[in-house]
Amino acid sequence: MDRKAKLAEQKPGLTHPTTEQRDFGGSGASAGQGQYPLSARLRAGDRAAAAELVDAYYEQIYLFMRRLGHDRHASEDLTQEVFFGAWHHIGQLKDDKALNGWLYRIATNVSRLYWRRHRHNEVVGIEQIDLPAGSEEAGPEKAGLQEQLELVRDAVAKLPVKLRETIVLHYMQQLTIAEAAEIAGIRQGTFKSRLNRALRTLKKSVA
Repeated sequence: MDRKAKLAEQKPGLTHPTTEQRDFGGSGASAGQGQYPLSARLRAGDRAAAAELVDAYYEQIYLFMRRLGHDRHASEDLTQEVFFGAWHHIGQLKDDKALNGWLYRIATNVSRLYWRRHRHNEVVGIEQIDLPAGSEEAGPEKAGLQEQLELVRDAVAKLPVKLRETIVLHYMQQLTIAEAAEIAGIRQGTFKSRLNRALRTLKKSVA
């Protein structure tokens, strides 16, 4: 297993991207070394910037693939494919602050293409859902809540791909409706409709 993937697997408590990761494509020093944003340096063909991109986003994209239902081996391959595609199509990125969403769109398309090519494959299971950081739950109460979350995780894994994407993007990656809809390539109204359908299905599954 790739070292970065192995590290990601060992961090079950990491359930969503950090603020630093989400803002990595913006301007200023936080966007990378030097005075230029990471995306601008990528467009200029800076290979050091490509390494920074991988370091900043690998864990996030890998876990995104796991949560979409890909097994560990496939998630490693697909994550590498995402960064390969980003490097070769970076010229398409015009807005420096859109790097996060742009990378997610590539990842979503890579995942969809994989499912179309492997329709016979069963979903292995999404990445573990954990209790929120700082939760006061403990003892039997915490164990009971974790059991409920396990049931939700299994139910999400059985959703149709499009519905699963809405749950993963909005609730697990913690993207806004607007961000998630843009990444999914659909209108916000359509995204909300899919999200509601997914939630209704989950409610029936875990009732």
